[in-house]
Amino acid sequence: MNDENQKKSSFVEHLTELRSRLVRSIIYLFLFFILCYFFAENIYNFLVEPYANAVKDDGLNRRMIFTALHETFITYLKVAFFAAMFISSPIILTQIWKFVAPGLYKNEKRALLPYLIATPTLFLLGGMLVYYLIMPLAIKFFLTFETSAQFNNLPIQLEAKVNEYLSLIMRLIFAFGISFQLPVLLSLLARVGFVDSKYLKERRKYVIVIIFAVAALLTPPDPITQIGLGIPLLILYELSILSVSVIEKKKKDA
Repeated sequence: MNDENQKKSSFVEHLTELRSRLVRSIIYLFLFFILCYFFAENIYNFLVEPYANAVKDDGLNRRMIFTALHETFITYLKVAFFAAMFISSPIILTQIWKFVAPGLYKNEKRALLPYLIATPTLFLLGGMLVYYLIMPLAIKFFLTFETSAQFNNLPIQLEAKVNEYLSLIMRLIFAFGISFQLPVLLSLLARVGFVDSKYLKERRKYVIVIIFAVAALLTPPDPITQIGLGIPLLILYELSILSVSVIEKKKKDA
């Protein structure tokens, strides 16, 4: 009976701690959301800069429009929440680590700690790739479909909507950031013995097809963003095979 009561109390303590960690993470997220909302216009200016730089030398009086009364307000809310998630993610990961760490051995802590650093770093690299390379190239590609009055009775000119543009760039940053977690996922699977380097090498041709299929689902229907996501994922897959090989070597040495 005493053992059973101890197990129940231990289980309740774990649930209580998990709840407190979740509540703390939500509070941090909410506080950052409020803070980011006050700077939503600055964040908006930052996110719209790739579009502004792509069209600044075309000689046209470009603008961004909104077609609903509430559209800009809702967009600022989305921007604030997106920025809050991005800023608070290290804190949320730290809360997860503090919850999991007491139940791990010292060598397990050493093994998992690099993943906590690699996860936000890879997400940031994916976001930077979108912001500095993919979006400028994609915008210039889409602008090639504009026509002037010399060729058509009515010219075709882009007037980007605020909500649609920001939803696109935020979706791409999120998609690239999540996709860039591939090495972390495969390395963790290798540590628990679910995959090995030989398995990953033998299924490389299938993975190539899957990667480009996923890239087609996560990105707009244009070759720039699809190739821009597919090629980095292939490189990350090859790097994952190398990291899995290193993990296997360490296991053999141990």
